[in-house]
Amino acid sequence: MTIKVCVGSSCHLKGSYDVIEAFKEVLKKYDVEDIVDLQASFCLGHCARGVTVLCEGSEPAAHGSQVEECENGFIIHEVNAQNVEELFANEIYPKLNLN
Repeated sequence: MTIKVCVGSSCHLKGSYDVIEAFKEVLKKYDVEDIVDLQASFCLGHCARGVTVLCEGSEPAAHGSQVEECENGFIIHEVNAQNVEELFANEIYPKLNLN
């Protein structure tokens, strides 16, 4: 799976660097650094929705105000350094099919 964190102007101002750093820690904690490709991405087109993360290669676990399906996978909105682990555990980790 590929996780792309938006680093466009709006997301950068809203803390995308901190989100990337938090994802690095979470990927290490869950020992999935070798199967998850973490990348920065230029604008993902959801500037008004906070820092946006695109998860390519899977469908979302649930749809809602924060998660929406897209052509390549799913998008998570309003991501910040404080909610990265919760979002990873609930939305991304189950899709890695490690069992």
